[in-house]
Amino acid sequence: MSETTPSTSFAHIRRYIFLGLFTLIPIWLTLLLTAAILDFINDMAAPVLNWLTAGIEPDESLYRIANAPAFRTTVSLCILLLGLYTVGLLASRWLGQKLLGLLDAIVKRVPIVNTIYKTLKRLTEAMQSNSDDFERVVLIEFPSKSMKTVGLVTKTFKDTNTGRELAAVYVPTTPNPTSGYLEIVPVENLVPTNWKIDEAMSFIISGGADVPGTIQYDNPTSEENGKQTRRP
Repeated sequence: MSETTPSTSFAHIRRYIFLGLFTLIPIWLTLLLTAAILDFINDMAAPVLNWLTAGIEPDESLYRIANAPAFRTTVSLCILLLGLYTVGLLASRWLGQKLLGLLDAIVKRVPIVNTIYKTLKRLTEAMQSNSDDFERVVLIEFPSKSMKTVGLVTKTFKDTNTGRELAAVYVPTTPNPTSGYLEIVPVENLVPTNWKIDEAMSFIISGGADVPGTIQYDNPTSEENGKQTRRP
């Protein structure tokens, strides 16, 4: 029989404590993020909810139902979806486009806010466009030639002097993909992937733990050029 020593017992306990910790962290973060989103939605819809329940007396049974967290959250989500639908419908109509144009003109006169608004608007427009540019997930050499990182091609354009085709590549950071770097990379240096945006985001947020089914590290064009160069 093997004898259990205090050191092995401590190692056993420590192992399962860390296993439990790393098991609960993703669940806890998901619940935390969900709670923050629901709180935000409830705060946004609170004035409407208060107006809808203003005529209900506190001693009525309907008052308890109307103030139950589950009921208020459900109504808040419905109000949010209805609001988004209304904004989208208006934005596709002549009147809505005129109002958005007026809003753009006002925001453009506000320092600092103008820059942030313009940047976010261009990014969302790129995401809504039918172009494959933004949906192209690539690998680029970053931060050095011996390493590669995942990037999203947001735009392609040409060098004014040479006509060389370039790409604006957004490099998200781990685990928060909303912050990152913008790199200008020659198109021939991009390593294409067949990843979808959600697969790339999952890979980034998980710190590389959730790897898509296929990955191509080297650029096929570069490999062919290298073989041709090495031929005698």
